Amino acid sequence: MNREGALLVMIAVAVALLALGAFAWRRRSRRDAGITAPFGEVPDAAAVQTVSTGFYVATTRHGDALERLAIRGLGFRSRVDVTVTDCGVALDLVGQPRMFVTTERIVSVGQATTAIDRVVEPGGLVRLAWRAERTDGTTETVDSYLRPQDQSAQGLAAAITAILPPSTPTATDQTSTTSTGNAA
Repeated sequence: MNREGALLVMIAVAVALLALGAFAWRRRSRRDAGITAPFGEVPDAAAVQTVSTGFYVATTRHGDALERLAIRGLGFRSRVDVTVTDCGVALDLVGQPRMFVTTERIVSVGQATTAIDRVVEPGGLVRLAWRAERTDGTTETVDSYLRPQDQSAQGLAAAITAILPPSTPTATDQTSTTSTGNAA
């Protein structure tokens, strides 16, 4: 086989792999189309507790850090501004509408080490478990992973824990047992 033939084979393989990836993402997007993120603004009366910048890593099925969900607005890694208020947590992802997770939607908060293809130092990610609405009226618990840059993951997790009702579980990492959250 000459050089041109080898080049054509490599191009054909590359195109096939790209087509397969596009097909897989489209299928995943259709599978997750029924899950919606809580887009909306922070209530006017909300008091800001802390603001942090960093990276939004992924949203996954609850307890399955390797199963990315293709929820509209949350399907891709992005820079994020996290605003913790006494009413909930706002996520401002680049190019997406603001997402506001009320304290009633938050199931638990903790620290994690891995999510999808991101592995960091122990406890370097914040795992925010929250209830997402489905188009059929039910809810599904999902985990969103954040990588703060201007403060520690422990500090951001503690700030979120401080706004939660006492019955909300928290965890130091995704494999630990839960404990009682703090009152606001």
